[in-house]
Amino acid sequence: MDQLWSPWRFRYVIAGKSDGCIFCEYAAGDASRDRERLILHRGRLNFIVLNLYPYTTGHVMVTPYAHVANFGQLDSPTLQEMMQLAQSVQSALEASYHPEGYNLGMNLGKSAGAGVADHLHLHFLPRWNGDTNFMTVIGETRIHPEDLGTTYDKLLASFHARFSS
Repeated sequence: MDQLWSPWRFRYVIAGKSDGCIFCEYAAGDASRDRERLILHRGRLNFIVLNLYPYTTGHVMVTPYAHVANFGQLDSPTLQEMMQLAQSVQSALEASYHPEGYNLGMNLGKSAGAGVADHLHLHFLPRWNGDTNFMTVIGETRIHPEDLGTTYDKLLASFHARFSS
C-alpha cells in the first residue's frame, strides 16, 4: 500500500472548533499575524486569504470584512472591491503559476457546500488540464505539489509587485 504524507493537516485534525467566525477573527486580527493566517492582502472592504484546505495549489478566497451570509446584503462598494481584488488574484496567479484556466464561485449556505456558511466569500482556483485524477475520485485524496508557506510566498511577492506600483 502506498502512503501519502500530509503532516500540515494534523493541525486541522486536533484543532477545536472556534465559537466565532474564522473570517471575522482573521479580519479583526493583528496584521502582524497575516502570514500565520495566510492573509495575502488587506483591502479597504475585503481581504484575500489562502484557503487552508485548498482544492488546487493557489486556491484563494476574497472575503468581505462584513459578516454577511446573503449575497444581496453586500453593498455596492464591497462588491466592486471584491471584483477588483479578484482581478488582482488572477494577475497574481498568472504571474506565479501560469494556470490554464480558473474557477470562481461562492457556496452560499450549508446545503450548497459552504464550509463557513455565515460569512460569504469568493473562491478563486487556478486550474490545469489533468489536475484532477483518480486520487480525488476514488481515493478521496488531493495531491498538492507544494506546501502552503511556499504558495503564500509566491503569491505575496506578486501582490506586492501589483499593489506597490
